[in-house]
Amino acid sequence: MTKKAFIFDLDGVIVDTAKYHFLAWKKLANSIGVDFTEHQNEQLKGVSRVKSLEKILGWGNKSISEDEFMELMALKNDDYLMYINKMDENEILPDVTKILDYLKENNQHIALGSASKNARMILKKVNILDKFEVIVDGNDVSKAKPNPEVFLNAAKQLNCEPNNCIVFEDSLAGVKAANIASMISIGIGDKETLKEADYVFKDFTEISKDFLNELINK
Repeated sequence: MTKKAFIFDLDGVIVDTAKYHFLAWKKLANSIGVDFTEHQNEQLKGVSRVKSLEKILGWGNKSISEDEFMELMALKNDDYLMYINKMDENEILPDVTKILDYLKENNQHIALGSASKNARMILKKVNILDKFEVIVDGNDVSKAKPNPEVFLNAAKQLNCEPNNCIVFEDSLAGVKAANIASMISIGIGDKETLKEADYVFKDFTEISKDFLNELINK
C-alpha cells in the first residue's frame, strides 16, 4: 500500500485564527478611516499580509506612502500576535486531534501547508506541533495560494507524489492550489464557497474513519 500524505492548512482548518486576523485587520482599517464587512473579510482569507492591506486600502479608496504601508503591516502583526499568544488547546477545532491521531495510528504522512508565518508558534501554543512530520509555512515559500508551491514543497519533503497527497483547506485559493498541484482537495467549511473541492465537509466532525480509509486505500 502506498503511504499517502495528508496536508493541512492551519487557519480555519486546525484552529480558527481567522477571527483574530479579522479583529486585527478591522482595528487597523478603522484607524485609517476604512471599514469592511465580514463578507469582504472572506477575500482576505489565505491571502498574504501585503495583498490584504492592498485590498483594504482599495475598499477605502486610500493611498498611503510605502513607509506608512510597512508600518501598518507591522502594527497589524503585533495586534494579531497579541491574540495568538493567549491561545491554548481549547482553540483546536472539533475532531481535528481525533483525525490526526487516526492518520498517525495508520502510519500516514502528516504535514502542514500554511501561508501563516506564525504556524509553528500556533501549533506549539495548542500543543500539537509533534503531530506533524513536515511544516511548510509562510517563511518557506515565496508564492501565495492559489500557487501550489506550499503543497508541492510539503510533498517533496515527504517524498510523496502529488497524486498521493490529500489537502484540507478552508479557502477557495487553497482549494485551487491543491487542484493545480493534482492533489485531492477537501474543503472544510461552506459548500457553495468551496464547490471546486473534490469533497466538502462542514467540519471534521463530518469526516468518518471509513472515508479516511477510502482515501488511504485509493
